[in-house]
Amino acid sequence: MTGIRVIKVGGNELDSVAFCEGLACAVARAGEHIVVVHGGGRAISAQQAALGLPVVKVAGLRVTDAAALAVVVGVLCGNTNKMLVAALRSKGVNAVGVSGVDGGILQCDQLHHPAGDLGFVGAVERVNAHLLSVLVDSGFTPVLASVGAGEAGTLYNVNADAAAAAIAIALQAEQLEFLTDVAGIVKGQRVQARLNILEVEQLVSDGVIRDGMLPKVQAALEAVRASVCVRIVDLAGLESGAGTIIQAE
Repeated sequence: MTGIRVIKVGGNELDSVAFCEGLACAVARAGEHIVVVHGGGRAISAQQAALGLPVVKVAGLRVTDAAALAVVVGVLCGNTNKMLVAALRSKGVNAVGVSGVDGGILQCDQLHHPAGDLGFVGAVERVNAHLLSVLVDSGFTPVLASVGAGEAGTLYNVNADAAAAAIAIALQAEQLEFLTDVAGIVKGQRVQARLNILEVEQLVSDGVIRDGMLPKVQAALEAVRASVCVRIVDLAGLESGAGTIIQAE
């Protein structure tokens, strides 16, 4: 399917009622053929802290033991997803909430990370985009929580950036937009309008791109290599064409 935009929304932004309202208005103005993929990092960390569970991250990825997984699934597929769906619907968007488990959208295996065992963190092995295609064709806007499942039914916490990239590639999306709390990739105190793969890799090597931005950029590069147009942008620039476009060359 062509003409689809995939918008990935970070969990930090979803804590703001004003952000959710602004996003809903932007999606409503954009019309149909949008898939929203969301995380929920800040809300997950807050719930872990409330339960006395440690919050541990490695290279921007949450270490997810069984107790943390229960929090991840509950927060992402529960309150965060439904809050976002409700915000979109309040602005006239025909949104419907799903997760990567529904319809086998995100089929995963355990992620093997060089830093060691991250627990129930999933690597997307296959994407079954049929349900998303059916929903979009029927006039719905899918809002997907980034939880996947393995063949044996094991649930996995999937980094939302990686999930969005995999879905954009499977849908042959026209554009993948990583919506975040910064205006784009900053180099020398300036947002870079365009960067190619080699330039982005150099910024990673130099340590300019690090921490939570690292999984986002790695996912962006994967999508660009699969011929998906990628943009990293904040809400203020979403409709104006601002932000950083990452291209192959």
